[in-house]
Amino acid sequence: MEQATWTRVDAGQEAPLNLMTARFVEHVFAPHAHEEFSIGACTEGVEVIRVGATPYYAGPGDIVVIEPGETHTGAAAVPEGFAYRVLYPQWTSLAESGVPHFPAPIIRDPQLATQIQHAHELITRWRDPLEAESRLSWVLTKLVRRHAVGTKDFRPVRAGDRVALATKDRLADRMLDPPGLQEIAAELGLSRFQVLRAFRDAVGMPPYAWLSQYRVTRARTLLEAGHRPAQAAALTGFADQAHLTRWFRRVFGVTPGAFRNSVQDITASGRRGLAGDT
Repeated sequence: MEQATWTRVDAGQEAPLNLMTARFVEHVFAPHAHEEFSIGACTEGVEVIRVGATPYYAGPGDIVVIEPGETHTGAAAVPEGFAYRVLYPQWTSLAESGVPHFPAPIIRDPQLATQIQHAHELITRWRDPLEAESRLSWVLTKLVRRHAVGTKDFRPVRAGDRVALATKDRLADRMLDPPGLQEIAAELGLSRFQVLRAFRDAVGMPPYAWLSQYRVTRARTLLEAGHRPAQAAALTGFADQAHLTRWFRRVFGVTPGAFRNSVQDITASGRRGLAGDT
C-alpha cells in the first residue's frame, strides 16, 4: 500500500519545517529539485535515487542528503518497495554561514539514521515549536559535524548555465502563458536545439519539466494559504486539477488535496491551541 503524509511545524526556521512520512512501491518521482535540503532516513526496503545519471541505493541505516537545487529522482529498488521519513530544513538550520556540502547523497550511519527517524517522529507527533527547533538543531549539527566537508563549492558560471538561467526567468515570468523554445532561442540568439541541450545539461531536466515543477512549487504555496486544488491549478497554469494532481504527486509524492488537508489540520490545531491559551 502506498501512502505519504506531509506535516508542517514551526521549528525556528525562516519558513515552516516540512516533513514527510511515506511508503512507496510503484511510485516514481519525476526529476525535480528542492529549494531546501532534503534529509531522509530509510526505515524499510530499498530506495534508488538518481542524481544525474548515477544511481544510489539507500536502505535502513542509510541517510539520504539532497542539497538545494540538486536534480534527482526516486523510486523503489525492490519489489516490496521502501518506507522513509524525510526532513526539508532550510540550509540556515545546518550552518550559520555557507551552505554545507556533502560529497555523496548516501551516508551510511545507522546510529544517526535512527536518531533522525526518532527526531522526525517526535517533531511530527508533538509539533511543539521549541522542541522541534531543539531536536532539529541537535540532529542536523551531528550530521554536519560527521559528514559535511566544508561549504558548497559553486563552480564558475558557464555559458550553458547562463542560457538555463535566462530560460528559467522567461518561463517563470510567463508561467500562465509560457513562451515556446523558438521564441526563447530567438531572444538569446541561439537555435532551439542549443537552448534545449544547454538547459538539460545545466538543470538535469528539459524546460517543460522544470516549468511543471516550478508551477507545482507555486501551487503548494497557494494550497498552504488555503486555496482549493482547482483554484491552485488555474492560478499556476495547469490545464485542470487532474493535471496539477499528476505533477504534484510526481514531485511531492502526495495529492494536492491530501497535502492541503494536512496543512489545514495543522493550522486549525494551532488556532485551537492559541484560543485555549486566552
